Amino acid sequence: MEPVIFYCYDAYCNWCYGFSGVMLQIATDFRDKVQFEVLSGGMILPESPKPISLMAGYFLNNCKTVTEHTGVTFGEDFLWHIKNPDRSDWFPDSEKPAIAMCVFKEYHPDKQVAFAADLQYALQYEGRDLCDDEAYRHLLEKYAIPADAFYKLVKDPAYKEKAQYEFDLCKQLQVKGYPAVLLQVNESKFVMLASGYTTYDVLKQRIESALQE
Repeated sequence: MEPVIFYCYDAYCNWCYGFSGVMLQIATDFRDKVQFEVLSGGMILPESPKPISLMAGYFLNNCKTVTEHTGVTFGEDFLWHIKNPDRSDWFPDSEKPAIAMCVFKEYHPDKQVAFAADLQYALQYEGRDLCDDEAYRHLLEKYAIPADAFYKLVKDPAYKEKAQYEFDLCKQLQVKGYPAVLLQVNESKFVMLASGYTTYDVLKQRIESALQE
């Protein structure tokens, strides 16, 4: 079997947003050697909707640390919601972007890493609410995905099941935090290449070593 790199991420994960540039470059560098599969981790899955105010402090501290370590910029529109949580109408939930990713794979299985980066940018820079269907419309145009078909599939229970399968798979792969990068060498063997933010140079070297072995 062709080696597969699994990128376990969550659209709401600040460290994954900081890692986007690294993963985009890796996906470009190794596109002829491995397949790339993005798995959504399901970082925020409330049983009932919970307001952003419960997580605002966590996000605010995280954003500062991520910027210091990676240099990425969080957009003012995103930061407004975590600086003014009492005025925000956001109820974060990882499920909708995970379902959107599952639908996207039907159209562009070779562009999963790019779409993950776009979802993170839409949320954490442009300040789009990923629980709102309209947050995806500009990306449907970018990737030439028919909107009617996309929104129909997003509401299809089968794609909710696919998203749940990805959440479960991340647990089975013993992913403890995001981002995480694993290489599947054969049907039963996975090698953890990155657990948490990892620089481009380190990750590239680890992939090359793992592929040689």
